[in-house]
Parts: sequence; C-alpha cells; structure tokens
Amino acid sequence: MEAFLNSAAVVGFGEMGDKTQVLALLLAMRYRRSLPILTGIFFATLVSMGVTALLGTTLSAWVPGHLLRWLLVVLFAGVAIWTLIPEDDDDDEDDDEAPFTSSSSLVLTAFITFVLAELGDKSQIATLLMAAKYREFELVMSGATLGEMIAIAPAVLLGKTTAQWIPMLWVRIAAALLFAALSAWIAIFGLE
Repeated sequence: MEAFLNSAAVVGFGEMGDKTQVLALLLAMRYRRSLPILTGIFFATLVSMGVTALLGTTLSAWVPGHLLRWLLVVLFAGVAIWTLIPEDDDDDEDDDEAPFTSSSSLVLTAFITFVLAELGDKSQIATLLMAAKYREFELVMSGATLGEMIAIAPAVLLGKTTAQWIPMLWVRIAAALLFAALSAWIAIFGLE
C-alpha cells in the first residue's frame, strides 16, 4: 500500500504545473467536452504509466541494489531541479466557438496527444523511479495513474479558471522539495 500511496503523491505533485496539465487545460478550453478528454487522458496514462512501471521493476531486477540506490538518489535530485524550471505555456488562443469533434475522435486525440506528451516527462520518470524503488508493478502503476488523474482532472473540469487559481511557482517549489526529500531519504536510509 505504501508503494501505491507514495506513487500517487509523487506523480500528483510532480504533475502540478507540468506541460501535460497545461495541455489538458488547453484541450478543455478548445473542445469544452470534459468526458471524452478525460477518457482519452485516462487510457493514455494507463499505457504510459504501465510501460514505465514495468520498465522500472525490470530495471530494479537487473541492477544491483547498491548501484540502484545511488542511481535513484541522483535521478530524484535531478527531477527536483527539473521541476523548478517553468514550462512554456504561451498558448493564448481565445476561440469563442469550440470546434465540433465526435466523442470517439476527441478520445483518440486526447489519447495520442497525452501518450506523446508523457514521453520523458517528470511524471513518467517519477513512476520509473518509484517502480525501481518498490518493485511492485501493479501498486506503482495504479498509484501513478491516480496521481496523474488527480492533477489533470481539475484542469479539464475547470477549464480556464484553473490556471488563475494555482500559483505555479509555489506548486513547483513544493514538488521540487518532495523530489529532493525522496532523494535524501534514499541516500540516508537506502531502498528498504
């Protein structure tokens, strides 16, 4: 259960203010249809986090524990620093009319867009690290998926107003502190 909860927290915090959250906001603003967008994002997240968690658990089986420990310390510290770098979100299109798109087409659009946007993303790296640390594929994948959806769903459901409520600088700082704390925890206490 620890793997599930920690994965959800790490990915959820890491996703705040990230490019995929901004992408979800832009899709919601453009198409104004939450359910198909959330469906596509959910399936994209399952695929992305599933593959990443599988890779992380496989990596932990092949890399000796003492090397894996220091690799995770360095990677978590790197993600902490990366989290402090603001994302480019200069897309300020204001269309008064949402283009009509069928639900299945919108699900597919959201799915493909999110699979591509997640490649090498912080949340994907965090999932890989959590899977390597805990070696529990199902719990890490489920937790990472939940964390991603908790961060993404408000952006889709609340559309434009979400960006006005969230002070992204503070969110990035909190997420960076969480990743730095994980790095320090593993450096001090190891993987167990």
